[in-house]
Amino acid sequence: MVDKKKKKLGIKQRYSMLTRGLGWDTTYQPMDKVFPYDNYEGIHIHDWDGWEDPFRLTMDSYWKFQSEKEKKLYAVIDSFSQNNGHLGITDARYVNAIKLFLAGVSPLEYQASRGFTHVGRQFRGVGPRVACQMQAIDELRHVQTQIHAMSHYNKYFDGLHSGPYQHDRLWFLSVPKSFFDDARSAGPFEFLTSISFSFEYVLTNLLFVPFMSGAAFNGDMATVTFGFSAQSDEARHMTLGLEVIKFMLEQDERNIPIVQRWMDKWFWRGTRLLSLVGMMMDYMLPKRVMSWSEAWEIYFTEAGGALFEDLARYGIKPPKYADIATKEAEHVSHQAWHIFYNYTHAANFHTWTPEKEEMDWLSEKYPDTFDKYYRPRMEHLGKEAKEGRRFYNDTLPMLCQICQIPMGFTEMDDPTTISYRCSEYKGDKYHSCSDGCKDIFDYEPEKYVQAWLPVHQIYQGNCGGAGIEDVLKWYNLNLGVDNLDYENSPDQKLWNEWQAHRKKA
Repeated sequence: MVDKKKKKLGIKQRYSMLTRGLGWDTTYQPMDKVFPYDNYEGIHIHDWDGWEDPFRLTMDSYWKFQSEKEKKLYAVIDSFSQNNGHLGITDARYVNAIKLFLAGVSPLEYQASRGFTHVGRQFRGVGPRVACQMQAIDELRHVQTQIHAMSHYNKYFDGLHSGPYQHDRLWFLSVPKSFFDDARSAGPFEFLTSISFSFEYVLTNLLFVPFMSGAAFNGDMATVTFGFSAQSDEARHMTLGLEVIKFMLEQDERNIPIVQRWMDKWFWRGTRLLSLVGMMMDYMLPKRVMSWSEAWEIYFTEAGGALFEDLARYGIKPPKYADIATKEAEHVSHQAWHIFYNYTHAANFHTWTPEKEEMDWLSEKYPDTFDKYYRPRMEHLGKEAKEGRRFYNDTLPMLCQICQIPMGFTEMDDPTTISYRCSEYKGDKYHSCSDGCKDIFDYEPEKYVQAWLPVHQIYQGNCGGAGIEDVLKWYNLNLGVDNLDYENSPDQKLWNEWQAHRKKA
């Protein structure tokens, strides 16, 4: 009698069957024409089968794995909504951090999904195609769960009504948007270096872990739930990002200087983008878990130091301006908050001056810088606001041509002097905020002269009109509702009514 039971394939064998031997060399069209992008960057690949996904994830196992997470995730989110979880947060000021996250980060997840779908098509090897497919689905899942989780706040608070629309138009959202536009318009290997390695592996913990811990500390369980659900995916992405780098470095020594240049570029671009996160951690959480400088020390200095020690055997050095970024961790959150305080009449969230106990906390976390440079500024702004002279800057700032952040960051050797660099290309001058951004521009200026800079576009009359009210209408923002100071805002008034009602009850 024949035994009909067959031994099940193990994970390794099943992964091999689904990712090996499924590609073919084209005959009616040359391979270089079918795959035009996987060699024009100068990256040399000799064995595509050398690409290994440490998790050996394929579509069949992916759905089973993620479906269990989804059940738990949406159960918590729905429970949060049904039980009016928004009343359990510490303070309505916290919701402004959610507004910034939803408008600034969530659309990037969708951009990442599109990016991985595109680059997966460009690889000749089946292994990288499958890996990119899995991550593309991950990123699409992230944006959907984030929007679902945060949609509850849109029922009660202002400024959350048109995130995708604002992503294309709102001035400060050109910072994250330009980051991904830059990555998605690069070649496939540079895209993977920028997102899978530089952002996901080197910097993503600075985004998800401290902020999600802060959300938990402030009673926002919906955000915590999707954050840590996404973080389990990010852990897989981080591992894949490291494998991508090692794959390129092990294939050919000619790849090393190319990869090093990409690491230098995307590390710097990532740190500029994360200045928004530093601001959220230090200024926008009523209850704070850790400072931006502490997070930087843990998640970059310590973790990143170990990473680049490991990569040194391939000839890779730490990112070029890592020392400058470490110095900036003492300053960047305060400077970013001051920029937004100046221009919050043109943003989708409220700002405020920190209270005395909050400034005392900042003084404790930044003993060498806060009291010397930033407390006097915050105290002055607070005094002016109390006397009816709340400051809004009605002039338009110069923007960095690369990161598109207003020129508000300073020289690290002199924090009282604005950092300013200038490059010339075909007779025109282009401005950048740092040596890091200037290096990026000077290497490929033909790319960055095409940047869509909000200030330039406003001056050219391409953003609804010349006045602030015209521009706000173009942004789809409601003056005096979605913007301006938190004090006396509709959000604050509604929150105070809720709290008064709860005290009576």
